[in-house]
Amino acid sequence: MTPSEVLIEAFSRIPPTVAGAVDGLSEDQLAARPAAGANTLAWLAWHIARGQDAQVADLAGSEQVWTADGWYDRFGLPFAPEALGYGMSRDEVGRVRASAALLTGYLDAVHERTVAYLGTLGPDDLDPVVDDAWDPPVTAGSRIVSILNDCTQHAGQAGYVRGLLFFQN
Repeated sequence: MTPSEVLIEAFSRIPPTVAGAVDGLSEDQLAARPAAGANTLAWLAWHIARGQDAQVADLAGSEQVWTADGWYDRFGLPFAPEALGYGMSRDEVGRVRASAALLTGYLDAVHERTVAYLGTLGPDDLDPVVDDAWDPPVTAGSRIVSILNDCTQHAGQAGYVRGLLFFQN
C-alpha cells in the first residue's frame, strides 16, 4: 500500500464507527450527557466532522464542506460558521442538536472530500511544513495524522458514551 492508501484506509474506519454510535437514536438521546458537563453524542459526531473538514480543507486549499455544500445552513446551529467545537463551554456543547441522519450525512460528505484529497498525495507531499508556529514545525503528514488521531479518539468516545447512556443494567 502507498502512504495515501494507508491513510484512506485509516480514515475510512471513522464514519462507520460514528454511525454505529448514533444509529437509531433520537435528537434528545443524541443530546443526552452521561454526566453533568460531559460531551454529548451529537457534539462528538459534529466535532469529528467539523475538525476533519476544516483541517483537510486547509491542507487542500479548498472551501470547507460545511459552508460550500450548505451543511452550516442545514444544521442551523447557533454558532458562527467557523466554529469547530474546540474550546466550547458546556452550554455550547449542549446546543449541538441534530438528527443521526444529519450528523452522519455531514461526516460522509467530509469523508468523501478527505478521501479525494488523500488520493492526490504522493509520498513527497507529506513532507512540506504547513505550520511553523510549533517546535518542531508541523508537516502535512504530521497534520494528517493529528486529524486522524483526534477523529478516532472522539469516535471511540462516542461509542463509549452510547454504551454508558443506553446499555447500562
